[in-house]
Amino acid sequence: MDRGAETSRGGWSRRRLVGALTGAAAMAAVPAPAAPRRQPVADTPAAPEASTGTSSGRPTGKPSGPRPLYLGTYTSVEGGGTGIGLAVYDPATGAVTGRGTLTGLGDPSYLALHPNSRTLYAVDERQNGAVTAVRVADRKVLGTRSTGGAGPCHLSVHPTGRWLLSANYQSGSVAVHPIDASGALGERTDLVTHSSPPPGPGQQGPHAHQFLTSPDGGHVLAVDLGTDTVYTYRLDTRTGTLTEVAQAHTRPGAGPRHLTFHPGGRYAYLANEVDNTVAVCTYDPPTGRLTIGDPQSTGSGEGTNYPAQILVTADGAYAYLANRGHNSLARYAVEAGGARLRLLGTVPVAGDFPRQIAFSPDGGLLFAANQKSSTVSVFHVDAASGALRLAGEPFSSPVAVCALPL
Repeated sequence: MDRGAETSRGGWSRRRLVGALTGAAAMAAVPAPAAPRRQPVADTPAAPEASTGTSSGRPTGKPSGPRPLYLGTYTSVEGGGTGIGLAVYDPATGAVTGRGTLTGLGDPSYLALHPNSRTLYAVDERQNGAVTAVRVADRKVLGTRSTGGAGPCHLSVHPTGRWLLSANYQSGSVAVHPIDASGALGERTDLVTHSSPPPGPGQQGPHAHQFLTSPDGGHVLAVDLGTDTVYTYRLDTRTGTLTEVAQAHTRPGAGPRHLTFHPGGRYAYLANEVDNTVAVCTYDPPTGRLTIGDPQSTGSGEGTNYPAQILVTADGAYAYLANRGHNSLARYAVEAGGARLRLLGTVPVAGDFPRQIAFSPDGGLLFAANQKSSTVSVFHVDAASGALRLAGEPFSSPVAVCALPL
């Protein structure tokens, strides 16, 4: 979302109106950047092989040849896409080449991959929210299931590969779906709406923004911007049902949006969208209890800013934050075994409104999906210093809100 308040028109939250519609208006006023020239590559993205690293990291083996890149968008806004964007990228140079679109999916604004790399999952961020499974090998849609809520904006796959977790932003609920051996989704096994505590300052209700699994796999955590709370649940991996075990509260009006764990598993980093801060959190694996630390700077200065997503490298040395209003990426040194963040500075994102960021599997590249400029910026990540270097002109992609490099 782009402010804490939920102002709706025709069922659309302000999250969509400010981010998506304003972005489309900006596109209409400013000519789209010319598509960058790229070196020729294969005609279609190769099916992904086993990952050579993690999605937040340092190299464990450099892949060769073009790699698949999937791009999320809004299909129901002016200037938006027509489905999931298909592209490939060169892991050595960062050059991106478009390869068409997987059509037939509505508002696939967030994407996630199954741990076996065979199935892609997408949200349908609409009033009647849904999640869709797509087989990677031939891009066959394996089916769509209702999330039981409105405006799903995030999903993730449980490490067992048997459960899909999704967050319904507009209705403030989280859902669980079973995943069968083919990667297809079964009927929803649970749906929990965040009814307590009451909404924070400026909020009209709960707004679940993220649903993820802790590094130890023992708990799943839901970040809710509307209630200023991170909820911890125990997921019954036999039945797919949730039991709440803890709540962690930010200061009123912080608007927590995105949480990422340090690889050590005892610390996590929380991006607070509404009050423009980040916080270091401690995590207790046996109980699932999260304790949120003091707010820290996003490096964006005095202007209006909406921090979006925070990532940490697989070796735990550096963290990066996407600043939408400031249009920058903040870089932090991670110190004291994960217990401290030290701001090192920011770099321009070379785009407008970086909604989401992601590492390539080998950790050598960082991708930023820039919603309002309809571009994806790619940066080389220096393994020693954590410094970011832009890898050429950003790639044009309609209302880019998610980049998933494989």
